[in-house]
Amino acid sequence: MEKFIIHGGVPLSGTVKPSGNKNAALPLLAAATLTDEPVILHNVPQIRDVESMRKLLESLGVSITQIDHHSWKIHAKDIQIQDLDPEICRSIRASILLAGPLLARCGEIYLPPPGGDVIGRRRVDTHLLALSALGAVTDYDRVQKRFTFKANKLRGNNILLDEASVTATENAIMAAVTASGTTTIRNAASEPHVQELCHFLNRLGAKISNIGSNTLFIEGVEKLGGGEFTIGPDYLEVVSFIGAAVVTRGSIQILDAGPQYLDMIEIVFRRLGVEWIVEGDVITVPSEQRLEIQPDLGDAIPEISVMPWPAFPTDLMSIAIVVATQAKGSVLFHDWMYPSRMFFIDKLVSMGAQIVLCDPHRCIVQGPTQLFGENLESPDIRAGMALVLAALAAEGKSVIRNVGQIDRGYERVDEKLRALGARIERVCSSP
Repeated sequence: MEKFIIHGGVPLSGTVKPSGNKNAALPLLAAATLTDEPVILHNVPQIRDVESMRKLLESLGVSITQIDHHSWKIHAKDIQIQDLDPEICRSIRASILLAGPLLARCGEIYLPPPGGDVIGRRRVDTHLLALSALGAVTDYDRVQKRFTFKANKLRGNNILLDEASVTATENAIMAAVTASGTTTIRNAASEPHVQELCHFLNRLGAKISNIGSNTLFIEGVEKLGGGEFTIGPDYLEVVSFIGAAVVTRGSIQILDAGPQYLDMIEIVFRRLGVEWIVEGDVITVPSEQRLEIQPDLGDAIPEISVMPWPAFPTDLMSIAIVVATQAKGSVLFHDWMYPSRMFFIDKLVSMGAQIVLCDPHRCIVQGPTQLFGENLESPDIRAGMALVLAALAAEGKSVIRNVGQIDRGYERVDEKLRALGARIERVCSSP
C-alpha cells in the first residue's frame, strides 16, 4: 500500500501536460478486438485501469506490444473465448465494454460482473437491453456470478436507450458497426470519449454518422481493418489541475488541454468565481481569482447539478466542491446520479470545511474556509483527487492513504504536481 504525504499552502506554478483520456482509452482497447488486423494507439495513459484492461485482453489471446511509453500495438488476430478473471473484472467498471465487441466478433462472451468505484449502484440493464435489441440473447447466472451474451448474427435496429449511459452507448456502438443493416441509437451519450470511439471506429472502416449528438446512425459493414489513432487529453485531469492551481492561489499553464470540451465546465466554474485563459490548445490559470460564488436572481443560493453531456459531468462534482470551499458565498451541489458520490464530504469537514450534507445526493458549501491538514483515505478515483486538492490548499501536513484508487485514473499525478512546486511525496505504508 502507498500513501501521499502533502504539505499544503504552496502556490503551484509552471507547465503541465495531461495524459490521454482514461475513459477513451478503455473503450478503444476493447474496440480493437473487433478487427483481426493490427491497431496502433498513441497517448495511452499508463494507469491501473488501463493495465487491468490489458490483462483482460491478453488473457483472451490478444497480442499487445508497447512501442514506446504511451503507444501500443494491439493485434487481436485470434481470440480465445474463456471465462475472464473475476478479480480483474471487479477492479474496473470498463470490463463490461468487452460485451459488445466480442459478441460481434465471436458470437458469444462470458463476463463476471463489472466493478469500479464504490459510488452507488451502477446499472448494467441498459447494456443488456441495447444488445438484446441487436439480436443478442443475454442471461445472468446468480450461482456462477457471470453474464452470458450470445448471438448467431447481430442485426441493426432502432434503439432507444432507457438512460444516456456512456458505457452502454459504447457497447451498442461496438456491437452495431459490423451488424447487418442500419442501426439508430437514440438517447445516446455524447461525451468526448464516446465521440473518440466513433472517430476511431470510422478510421477502421466503420460508418458512423451524426457523431457528437444524442442520435447516432450506424451503417453496418462486413469487416473492420487496422489503423492508427491518437487518444485525446483527459479533460477530467485538465480540470483537476485547474482546480489545484485555484485552491493554492497559483498560476499554471496546461498544454494540449483540449479546451473545446470545457465550455459547460467553464460556465459552472465561472459561477464559483474561477476564470482561465484559452490560447489555441493552451489553458492559462492566473493566480488572481475572484473566487466569489455568483448567486442566482434575487440573491438565491445557486445550484450546481450534474447532467448528461454536454452539461456538467458527475466525475467533476468532487473537484468543484473542494474549489467551492475556497470561494466566498453559498452554493448547493446536487448529484442525482450516484447515491454515494457525496460520501467523502465528512473528510472535508474534518479539515475545516463548512459543508452541510443534506442527503446522499446534495450538499451545501459555505466558503471561504481555511482547511487544515488531516489523515485521510481515498474512497474512489475522483474523490481521491479532490482530497489531494484539499490537502494542497490546507495548512499543515495531510496523509492520504489508499492512493491506488487515484492511480487508477491519474498517471503519475504526484510527479506532475511536484514539478509544479507542490510538496507531495509518495511513500509505502506499513501493512
